[in-house]
Amino acid sequence: MILMALDHVRDFFGGAVSPVDMARTTPALFFTRWITHFCAPTFFLLTGTGAYLARRRRSAADLAQFLIVRGFWLILLELTVVRCLGYQFNFDYRVTMLVILWALGWSMVTLGLLVRLPTRAITLFGIVLVATHNLFDGITAASFGRLAWVWSILHAQNVVSQNADHIVFVAYPLVPWIGVTAAGYGLGQVFDWTQEERKIFLVRAGLGLTIAFVVLRALNAYGDPFPWSRQATTVRTLVSFLNATKYPPSLDFLLMTIGPALLFLRALDGFTPRPFRAALVFGRVPLFYFLLHLPLIHLLAVAVCFVRYGAVHWMFESPTLGQYPFTRPPDWGYSLPIVYFIWILVVAGLYPACRWFSELKRRSASPWLSYV
Repeated sequence: MILMALDHVRDFFGGAVSPVDMARTTPALFFTRWITHFCAPTFFLLTGTGAYLARRRRSAADLAQFLIVRGFWLILLELTVVRCLGYQFNFDYRVTMLVILWALGWSMVTLGLLVRLPTRAITLFGIVLVATHNLFDGITAASFGRLAWVWSILHAQNVVSQNADHIVFVAYPLVPWIGVTAAGYGLGQVFDWTQEERKIFLVRAGLGLTIAFVVLRALNAYGDPFPWSRQATTVRTLVSFLNATKYPPSLDFLLMTIGPALLFLRALDGFTPRPFRAALVFGRVPLFYFLLHLPLIHLLAVAVCFVRYGAVHWMFESPTLGQYPFTRPPDWGYSLPIVYFIWILVVAGLYPACRWFSELKRRSASPWLSYV
C-alpha cells in the first residue's frame, strides 16, 4: 500500500519521461517504477489468499455471495469515485481508464463463481492461466472483428470504445490477474499448515519462482512479448532484463514479482518487526487508504500548480489518452528527490485517518464496513 502511493505520486509530480522507455529512462527512474511493480501482483495474490482464509468463518455460498457483491462494488468504485474524484477530477468521461479496481473486481467475481469447486481445481485453473496466457500474445484484438473489445478486456491492453467525445481504454486486461487471484486462493492452504511447514514451502516456492524468472527471462524464448537486450552499460542491461511487461502482466513479470513476495511473506511469518508495525494500520483498511490517497495526491498537485502558475485548469483536464490523468502544464515535472519527499508526506498524512477508520471497523459490527 505504501509503495503504491510512490508510483501515483510519480504520475502526478514526476517528469514526462516514461520510466520503462529504454531510450530515455535513467536507472534511478526505472527502479523507482520497478519497486512498485510488486504492488499489483501481491494485491491480487493475497486477495485470493484472503478469500480462502475467509472460508474459516463463511460457508461456500456465503463466501461466493460476498466476493461477487464486493467485486461489483469495486468495479462501480472504479467507474465513479476513483475515475472522477481520484485520478481525473472531472465528470465528463471523455477518457475512462479501466485500471486496478476494475481488474480486482472482476477477479473477485470470477473467484466467487469458482469457490464451490475443490481448492486444487481453483489452484490449477489459476496456474494454467498465468503460465499459458503468453501463448496468445500473437493474437490481436482486430482479428475478432466486432468482438475485438472482448479480447481487449481479456488479454490485450487496448481501446474498447471510442467516438468523437469519449474513449474507454482497458489498462488492466483480466485473464492474467484472474489467474493470480485463483492461484492466491490455493496459496491460502499453506496457512492451514504448521508454521514450520509453511515457512519451508514459502522459501522453496519463492526461490523457485525467482530462479524460474531469471532462467526464463535469460532464454528470451517465452514468457514476455518484449525480449531484453544488451545495452551500453551493465546497469542498463540489467534494466532491460528487469523491464518485463506489466500490461497485461507477462509470465516473466509475475515470476519476477510473486517469487520475492513469497520470500517476504516467509520473512514476516509469525512476527512483525518494529519498522513495519505502523504499516499494519494501512493494511487493515486497504480500500479506505486507496480511495483517499489518489485525491490527496491530486489535491497536492492542484495546490502546487496554483502556487507555481496562478492557475489550475490543467489539473481538471484529461481530454485524450495522452493527457491522462491530467494535462501537464508547461515544464511540469519535478526531480525524484521531490517526488520521494511528497510521497512521504502523503503516507504520513494518511496515517491518522487510516488509524481512525481501522479502530472504527474494529469496534463496529456493521457488515457494510466490510465493503470499505
